[in-house]
Amino acid sequence: MGFLSSRRKRARLAPELDDRELGRLLKSLLSTSRTGTFATTDLCTAQISRFLEEDPGDWDRRTHRISVLAEFLGDSRLPRSWATREPRNATALVLYAWSQATGEAQDGPGASDDAVESCLRAAELAPDDPTPWVALLKVARRQRWTQPQVFGVWNEVLTRDRWNREAYMNMLGYLTPEEGGSRLQVLEFVDGLCARVPANAPCVATELTAQVLQYQAILGRGGYEALVARTHWSQGMAAQALDRVAHTWGQPGFLRHAKALADLNLLAYALMAGDRRVEARAVFEAIGGTVSEWPWRTGGDPLTEFEQAQRRAMAGM
Repeated sequence: MGFLSSRRKRARLAPELDDRELGRLLKSLLSTSRTGTFATTDLCTAQISRFLEEDPGDWDRRTHRISVLAEFLGDSRLPRSWATREPRNATALVLYAWSQATGEAQDGPGASDDAVESCLRAAELAPDDPTPWVALLKVARRQRWTQPQVFGVWNEVLTRDRWNREAYMNMLGYLTPEEGGSRLQVLEFVDGLCARVPANAPCVATELTAQVLQYQAILGRGGYEALVARTHWSQGMAAQALDRVAHTWGQPGFLRHAKALADLNLLAYALMAGDRRVEARAVFEAIGGTVSEWPWRTGGDPLTEFEQAQRRAMAGM
């Protein structure tokens, strides 16, 4: 049990996942922002700009990094200040728009319109970059655009990055009954993806995410349905979704995209929800204590939920 105790102590919430360079930048930005000097914005934006210029053309990595930075800076004035001062900097414009779409920003009622304009200007400045369109997809969800409008943005993303994980997750969210679609549209969207997606593509977790969202919706309804929610994972499409990935995702090097650890967290959650503990053990080993906030947060504190699930999986070893 000493090994398991050590593993639990290392468990931590890490939005950067295994991107160590991004983790170091987040710590540096936090340290810099505490100085409160007039030059703080200049120093932070210079750090971010240099960082996001690395690995040009790696859209999967760039999307991950911008998404994490936008969440991190969601309640900060920095993205807006940077975009205002450098209106022809595509990265600044995307980061500002994305931060507005996180739901945390406090820039007032006109901010969403500014975000749309920022996305469109960024798309003109960087025509090959999918991130302005991914940011616009997030803004469109927040503004409840019509389906023809949203699908138009969606097609712009696919033209530039066929398997962009963030785009698929946003479309999945938009098509849920809670937003702009229906359960049938979710099924059609997932079925269309499964028919053609490579087994280790960045967006491969879309199908399992849809099943987790449905499972959590069942739990949220309470009553008898919630009491028997576990049966969701032993029936039909949910069982098939788990079977397809349970023995491959955790293999070293199989998933190589930037948010692979988030997908492994999702898989561990689903396996434990379905009481498939033996299979979950190997996935927890692959995770190595790097915890993603979702889906664990739906049961309470995400670290607590993760560690409790991990202990149940490892029981008897």
